[in-house]
Amino acid sequence: MNCGLLGQHLGHSYSPSIHAQLADYQYSIFEKEPEQLEDFLKNGGFHGINVTIPYKKSVIPFLDSLSPVAARLGAVNTIVRRSDGSLIGHNTDYFGVRSMVEQSGLTPNKKRVLVLGSGGASNTAVAVLEELGANVVVISRSGANNYTNLHLHKEAAIIVNTTPVGMYPNVGQTPLNLDSFPNLEGVLDIVYNPARTRLLLDAEQRGLVTMNGLWMLVAQAKESAEWFTASTIPDERIAGIYRSLSKQMENIILIGMPGCGKTTVGQSLASELGRSFVDADAAIEATAGMSIPDIFTQQGEQGFRQIETSVLAELGKQSGLVIATGGGCVTRPENYPLLHQNGTIIWLKRDISQLPTNGRPLSQRNDLNEMYQIRQPMYQQFSDLIVDNFADPSHTVQTILKLLEAES
Repeated sequence: MNCGLLGQHLGHSYSPSIHAQLADYQYSIFEKEPEQLEDFLKNGGFHGINVTIPYKKSVIPFLDSLSPVAARLGAVNTIVRRSDGSLIGHNTDYFGVRSMVEQSGLTPNKKRVLVLGSGGASNTAVAVLEELGANVVVISRSGANNYTNLHLHKEAAIIVNTTPVGMYPNVGQTPLNLDSFPNLEGVLDIVYNPARTRLLLDAEQRGLVTMNGLWMLVAQAKESAEWFTASTIPDERIAGIYRSLSKQMENIILIGMPGCGKTTVGQSLASELGRSFVDADAAIEATAGMSIPDIFTQQGEQGFRQIETSVLAELGKQSGLVIATGGGCVTRPENYPLLHQNGTIIWLKRDISQLPTNGRPLSQRNDLNEMYQIRQPMYQQFSDLIVDNFADPSHTVQTILKLLEAES
């Protein structure tokens, strides 16, 4: 059975990985220009395909029929070729959004919910939320409800972002300031790369319920696979695939005092997991074209920290890496969202007496005990997990692996 994903410029997609865990069929990527759509749909030789931007509406004229949900929403993201050769279009994004809302634990019934954006994903979210009893308001760049009059909706309990704001590679952007919504309970974002957009990071900082779009992606794929195979797949499969994909995508980031073993542990951890390892200090030297001691000599600590933040911004955008950071990266609060947006941050602790100082300008110039007392609360604030690195590094690696497994 030949299935796949239809789009215009697809780049890297997680869909093949998801469908490989759902059923036993070939899943390919089909990049087509608009003028190729009709021929591909009539003569493509596929059994079933998913459809993504910008073709969710464009494919409809070439289909023979639509499922009720697809007809109601006016958008198709799943097409199946029936035994007689005819094509039927479905919309499994509806199931994906509903599953995401339910998994979040948020209850929209009789609450004001803001849906950011007015495109196809917005229409789907509105339909789901209205069915769940929400009082939905669509916020767009123009129209009666827009980003200049958000004060009219300060009683909103839930915000759902259906725009691409904050999506890779344009990370760090947010569509609005959450301070305007004192009654907010949670924020959902259909973006899943990075795992935590600036909007979700802001919500997380306020202790709100947050969820990205990865669950929706897996859930809609599960229903698509049911259409492809004409079989039922238990909803429980969604959680397992979601956890597997989350672990695959998320960076593992090591922080801690200079000389605490981040590079040694990081290299071993990357080897165990089959991931790429990046030493942030080495990346800084490559970017600056000089050694770290030379950067300190020529540009001072302030100059070094600026380069470091720039490097961490690029590394933090990526997925599936093991990253060893410099000991002082925690001294700049702006580095936290850069690292946390796509990563689990692990604080490696080692006794101060065991920390080497050779080749480390700040360690040589300062009393390590005093440095630790200053940085200790910063490490605490940055970290998701804390691991002692007092024994053999291999023991530390195994401890980290067990903790990560327990977290998933």
